[in-house]
Amino acid sequence: MRKHPKLIGALCAALTLAGIVQAQASEPFYNPANTASTSGKTTGHELYKTIGCPGRAMLDAPCPVPAPAKAAAPAAKPLDSDGDGVTDDLDRCPGTPKGARVDARGCELDSDGDGVVDRLDKCPGTPAGRKVNANGCELDGDGDGVVDALDKCPTTPAGRKVNAQGCELDSDGDGVVDALDKCPNTPAGARVNAEGCELDSDGDGVVDRLDKCPNTPTGRKVDANGCELDGDGDGVVDALDKCPNTPAGDKVDNQGCTLLKTIVLKGVNFDFNTAQLRADASAILDDAVAILKRYPALKVEVAGHTDSNGADAYNQRLSENRAKAVMDYFVGKGVDAAQLSAKGYGESEPVADNATADGRAQNRRVELRILN
Repeated sequence: MRKHPKLIGALCAALTLAGIVQAQASEPFYNPANTASTSGKTTGHELYKTIGCPGRAMLDAPCPVPAPAKAAAPAAKPLDSDGDGVTDDLDRCPGTPKGARVDARGCELDSDGDGVVDRLDKCPGTPAGRKVNANGCELDGDGDGVVDALDKCPTTPAGRKVNAQGCELDSDGDGVVDALDKCPNTPAGARVNAEGCELDSDGDGVVDRLDKCPNTPTGRKVDANGCELDGDGDGVVDALDKCPNTPAGDKVDNQGCTLLKTIVLKGVNFDFNTAQLRADASAILDDAVAILKRYPALKVEVAGHTDSNGADAYNQRLSENRAKAVMDYFVGKGVDAAQLSAKGYGESEPVADNATADGRAQNRRVELRILN
């Protein structure tokens, strides 16, 4: 035995261990990690396998108690410096004012997309594409209350009243805005001047729309129709009437005086020994034309006369031709031929002495004789 000390030591240890096992066999050890036991408790050989840490301490030597695991440090919370709910690492607008509503990028909402954030936008429903001011409201360059995008008259003077299109009001529709219209109630369709008042082309105080005599000479008095006054109603206006109190119904000449039954056309002269009217006769003949046109019911004879020089038959033919020349002039000026007749009297009806040159000149004449 002395020759094998190691063998003897091992044998002693085995016996000791067997005693321990036997002593503890009736005390099962619960080891949840023992998957070989259906009960979770180890006995017999299984108990043996648990000897040693972290199982049963051998020879009552305690197992070292493992230190409790340290709790993991809480993860660092992402920063949100402006408190808008979007972390700094995602926030593209890091200085958002407190309480402002933001989008997923951390930028303030601009619901109508006008460039002014909702927090500052006083006109939050601006249509897309419209220009706005710092308050988010559409521009109104002329301050008339109609935004530029809808304003068809963008340069309206300050303070003027405008319609929905931004153009100045023109209540009477005459083309002159109310702010400049001195006649604001012009009838529809009337022509007006720059002040919005109806035109009065001849300046007689009667507007053209009502003026039945639109070419009245300046300064003449007119009636409500814009026609010159004719106090005695003879057809010759007062401004030209040399007989202003002609009895009613009298036919008058161009000067407003009662017509004589026989009117001598003084100044109507012919070339010597012919029926050719001289040019200077036109003015007198034209006055006669006006009278004949004024009284179309008149029946008038154009009477031709000569002096006593020459043969009677010759003077008769000459007087007839001269009367016919005057009648043709009247018809050529528009007098109805049915009003007229022409007759020559030769030298048979002198009005002065043919013995003198002055007398013969008076006898060479043309007369208008009123027949009705």
